[in-house]
Formats: sequence, C-alpha cells, structure tokens
Amino acid sequence: MKAVLCTRWGSPDDLELAELPDPIAGRGEAVVKVAAAALNFFDTLIIAGKYQHKPAFPFSPASEFAGEVENIGANVIGLAPGDRVMGAIGWNAARERLVAPTDRLVKLPDGADLDRAAGLSVTYGTTLYALQNRAGLRAGETLAVLGAAGGTGLAAVEIGKLLGARVIACAGSDEKLDFARRHGADLGVNYDRDDLKTALRAATGGEGVDVVYDPIGGATGEAALRALRWAGRHLVIGFAAGDLPKFAMNVVLLKSLDILGVYWGGWAERNPAGYRADMAQIVKWFADGRLSARIHATYALADTAEAIRQIAGRKVMGKVIVKP
Repeated sequence: MKAVLCTRWGSPDDLELAELPDPIAGRGEAVVKVAAAALNFFDTLIIAGKYQHKPAFPFSPASEFAGEVENIGANVIGLAPGDRVMGAIGWNAARERLVAPTDRLVKLPDGADLDRAAGLSVTYGTTLYALQNRAGLRAGETLAVLGAAGGTGLAAVEIGKLLGARVIACAGSDEKLDFARRHGADLGVNYDRDDLKTALRAATGGEGVDVVYDPIGGATGEAALRALRWAGRHLVIGFAAGDLPKFAMNVVLLKSLDILGVYWGGWAERNPAGYRADMAQIVKWFADGRLSARIHATYALADTAEAIRQIAGRKVMGKVIVKP
C-alpha cells in the first residue's frame, strides 16, 4: 500500500511517498481502507518534532480519517467488514490502509459523505468536549472564538450556536470573518486591525465575554483573557501562534477566572463512555445537516506536503483533506 512517511524531523518537503506492506488487524483491532484523511495544524508540528507526542520513525501524518472496515481481528464486537467508520488515532492516517483499535472507531450511517466525515473526529470532538464538558457553556452566554475560520475555530462557531451561545468570531481578516458569519457567528472582530480586548468588551456592552475558545495562544490569547467578564472561562486549545501565552495572573485572581486546559485525546482515553457519547452526538448533528464539516481543499495522497504547507501558511478556512 502507499503511505506518506515522515522518516526524520523536518518540513513538509522532507515527507516521502513509499510502499508498505498491508497492515494486519490484531486483537481488538480493525483494518480500515481509508477513503479520506484530514489534516490539522498539529500535523505541521508533529513532522517537525515540535509536538507533545513524538512518534517513532517512520510514521504518517494525519490523525483523522473515514473509510470502510476491510477486516477485523479477534475479540471484536459491533464491527464487521463493510462498515463505514470514522476515527482518530494520533497519526498514521495519510496512507491507503491503517490499523486502529476498534474502540476509537465510530460507525457512520449509510450514505454519509466520507470526505467530510474524515474531518469530524478531532475538531468537533475537541470542541464539544471543550465547550460542554470543560467550560459548561450555557445557552445565552457569549463565546469568543479565536482563529474562527480554521478547522477547530469553525467547529467552535457551529457547536457554540448549537449550544445556544452568542458567538463572536475573531480572526485575522475580514474575509475570514465573513466566512465565520456564514457559518453562524453573530459578530466578528478582526484582531489584525482592531485591539481585541477593546473590541470584545465593546461587543458585550463593557461586560466582557463568558468563554474564550483559544487555539491561537501568544499575544492574541493574552488579550482575549483580559476581555473575559467576572468568573469567565478561558479554554486553552492550542498554540497556533507559535508562542505560549503569558497570562496576567493578577487578572485571573481579581476576576475569579478559570483557565481550562483541553486535552481531548487524553480525556477520550480515560473516559471511553464520555467519548462515545460525544461522538454519537456529533454524528447525529452531522447526519441531520447541522454541522458543515466544511472542506477547504482536497489533495491527492502524493500531494500531502503541499496540503500541510497550506495549513502552515494560515490559508485554510475549514478542513484540508487528502485522498489515497
């Protein structure tokens, strides 16, 4: 089978297209023929050796995927060859076939668009866990979403609206803000042009926002924290800016704020029942047409390096898909 491989830490240019033996399912595992794999910002980091996980070489980028079960190993219940599934396994999805623990696979309804379903697990799973489980977002609260046009940002806009929040999209261009509004955002703030703290406070009548969803970090995350109202919650999703935010702890104290880490993968491993419940909700919303799972662009497997370059260049609105 064909696979895109990272054989040393480096840039997208260092990735290789190679032939590997077909995988074999072990106990509690299934082999999935990949119809589509989805890339995320962390793929730019994992191939450079800058992510919190450093897989053994060689490995493939891409965590998320959708496809069809080809065969199963021993002790597998509830899955059979021919089932359409989606899932996330950390890495190794940018290949024609993969092997995955069956407890990380989620069955899809007949007729589900596998290209779009490939981008559901990480972005929407992370976001539902963040907003519902960590922040306890309530209907009528105000949610500020940083990086609102990216994969996780778009998921936060859409799930925030489904949970009844007033959503303020924050991004670095008017084009991206228009995109976020078309997907449900109530307001937009261009943080490359306007002071983020001032604009968020103005948008809330001086009160401040209830929840910040922050996959950006750096100075942008710091400014958003200062725009929180009393007892607000700041969700730490990631650090796409490349810098860790330096939160003003006196502000945290004086406003009685919560800074909440969001490590969806770790939670899913520790709480499989909660993971299954969240994934069932996401699949239902998707089947009902309430999640866009919007695809920015689709690339052939051989063009995975170019797909990752597009993500690194902040040019993406929605998800980037690679197809074997």
